[in-house]
Amino acid sequence: MEKKTWFITGASRGFGKEWTTAALQRGDNVAATARNVDALADLKSEFGDLLLPLQLDVTDRDACFAAVEEARTHFGKLDIVINNAGYGLFGMVEEISEKEARDQMETNFFGALWVTQAALPFMREQKNGRILQVSSIGGIIANISLGLYHASKWALEAFSESLSKEVAGMGIFVTLIEPGGYGTDWSGSSAVHATPKPAYDVLREERAKLRGTFKPGDPAATSEAILQIVDAEEPPLRIFLGEQPLQWAKDQYQKRMETWEKWQDVSVKAQGNNNTAG
Repeated sequence: MEKKTWFITGASRGFGKEWTTAALQRGDNVAATARNVDALADLKSEFGDLLLPLQLDVTDRDACFAAVEEARTHFGKLDIVINNAGYGLFGMVEEISEKEARDQMETNFFGALWVTQAALPFMREQKNGRILQVSSIGGIIANISLGLYHASKWALEAFSESLSKEVAGMGIFVTLIEPGGYGTDWSGSSAVHATPKPAYDVLREERAKLRGTFKPGDPAATSEAILQIVDAEEPPLRIFLGEQPLQWAKDQYQKRMETWEKWQDVSVKAQGNNNTAG
């Protein structure tokens, strides 16, 4: 198999580091970005010139374009982009500050947008490429205390689905990776917690009890799936990681269909007598 060149954001830990390692182990080139590239020193020592560590804050649009340009210039091509950088923001909608909300969107949504925009000209020129957007089961369903996190992932899903249609004839494929719960530090040291309001304490405690019964997946087990996706001739637009998300999605969409059908008579009345669309 021809050696591929990867560009992975948020590569210093969690999924990002697992996938960076998997790509390097099979002999591919990887431009791996992190806010602190010291966290990639072990991989650099082991894999040498296969790895190009790049310091990057994905909220800086100019820096994203520069990093993608550097990776492409260094390795000569750009086959796979994985927008993995992101974090969880915990807090009820009423509890989230303006800064917390904007910071969440800047990283999880705009960071992926900037890197995607930077990579597209090179992939169009090559007439091939794979863009993997790390979303979440939280990109299609929503729960309490994660409203702004969900908002960032739903936005990511929306522009990525549109993009997939825009580049379908250019040899570029877009895939939304939708993991369930995994044993990363997403809800640990990398998470941000809003200042709680007492009005939501009972709800918060009930939610914590449910989380306590959940058994997270192993991040290392996802690497083979990612390799299969990037090597596929026609990769999927969406794919779950983990066993639970499919059933969660089925339950959620069944409820949506039931609601839409229940209110269909009201929807039809809203059409009016004018047959002209709009």
